[in-house]
Amino acid sequence: MIRTLYYKPGKPIRTDISPTEFSKLIRDRKGVLWVDFIGEPEEKAEPILRSFGFHPLAIDDALQETHTAKIDDWGDHLYMVFNILNYKHEHGVFESEIDELDIFLGQNYIITFHDQLLTAVEDAWVACQRDIRHIQDGADHLLYRIVDSLVMSYMPLVEQIDTQIDQIEDQIFDRPKREILEQIFTLKRILLTMRRILLPQREVLNKLARDDYRVIDPKDRIFFRDIYDHLVRLHDLNESLRDLVSGAMETYLSVTNNRMNEIMKVLTIITTFFMPITFITGFFGMNFFEPVAHLVGWTSQQVFTATMASILGLPLLMYFWMRGRTWV
Repeated sequence: MIRTLYYKPGKPIRTDISPTEFSKLIRDRKGVLWVDFIGEPEEKAEPILRSFGFHPLAIDDALQETHTAKIDDWGDHLYMVFNILNYKHEHGVFESEIDELDIFLGQNYIITFHDQLLTAVEDAWVACQRDIRHIQDGADHLLYRIVDSLVMSYMPLVEQIDTQIDQIEDQIFDRPKREILEQIFTLKRILLTMRRILLPQREVLNKLARDDYRVIDPKDRIFFRDIYDHLVRLHDLNESLRDLVSGAMETYLSVTNNRMNEIMKVLTIITTFFMPITFITGFFGMNFFEPVAHLVGWTSQQVFTATMASILGLPLLMYFWMRGRTWV
């Protein structure tokens, strides 16, 4: 699907623009054109992109290859790549995938290219249709709107991860289960993926905020500097959350080890209690046979009573002795 928006001062926004009009519209420096490609096949998108005069390498990158975030300056236009972490949070489980957003920025036009609907692009698209102030300040300011929406989309994810870490920490002390460990590894993987996305994009925004580009008005650099500050903050939050996840994993392992030690302690005490009982019953049961050895005294009522008293009394004596040494 190809969507178009065209703004010209004093006229309503147009959305029904044919690709044959693109070259004519971009020659009018007063207007701003936004063309959005959503999952468009290569054979249909390539001729349209070539009509703008983009460098063949930039077109090839947008159509075929997958990159980390970057920015290429081709003089009369910029080619940028941004990565987006799409995620779902259902039943306490995170599922994530990485999408790519390719952007061509000219003096009075912006081209966005992506394989599926992206929330950041949709928000900017709806905002431009609702209020022309989002598009009337130029293509570079429209780029700021899109990238700012993209960066701010990470905040709900950060808040959800922070909330889930708190829940995991509570569950660790209440009832540590194997599922908790799986959740911890899922969060750790998502945070690592986010870090791999944020670091290159931070460098791209740093260039947009500080370098001199022909298609970006110097007065708009401060807006990209604001996004750069958001990315720095997101990176710091990401590092803090990674520390919390690592701490939760160490706590889980410590709690499970302590629980295992308690179980082993109880089993050892039970085994120790039965050791004298096993010895007495085994010794008397295997070694004294009155009819053969004629040991009438060992089979009397008194010996039986003493044996039963030993069997019952020794565990009690051992319990109080262990308790006195604070083993129990």
